Amino acid sequence: MNITIISVGKLKEKYLKQGIDEYAKRLGSYCKLQLIEVPDEKAPENLSEKEMEQVKDKEGEKILAKVKDSDTVIAMAIEGDLISSEQLAEKIENYGINGKSSIVFIIGGSLGLSDTVKKRANAKISFGRITLPHQLMRLVLVEQIYRSFRITAGHAYHK
Repeated sequence: MNITIISVGKLKEKYLKQGIDEYAKRLGSYCKLQLIEVPDEKAPENLSEKEMEQVKDKEGEKILAKVKDSDTVIAMAIEGDLISSEQLAEKIENYGINGKSSIVFIIGGSLGLSDTVKKRANAKISFGRITLPHQLMRLVLVEQIYRSFRITAGHAYHK
């Protein structure tokens, strides 16, 4: 299975990189993991609603340029379906069983995802209604993907 995580912005924090690298290494025996960063749009602090949408649209174009028509896309969105680790494991497993071996997870920038990206998504999921920094969300997502494969394999990691 091929798992890709497309995220907006460059990850700078060393401790987050180390955590992501550790889980990426662990995932090596379960899937091929690819991490893609697209540049975020520079924007001032005080944006109008229209300006925010323009920023998200520009970031969305960069994201969708990395997505293939055959990819199964899961958008990480605060308004998405709340799912458990077990449900994520089942979702990933079912995609694989149904011949969808290329799954792309998308994490938006600080303003979220454009409507175009959300419409392209096969699923929108949320790990809770709290807001996480998008850089930290990368680490949480990689860990949850690893946990999903461990759950599916019946290993003791998930306890």
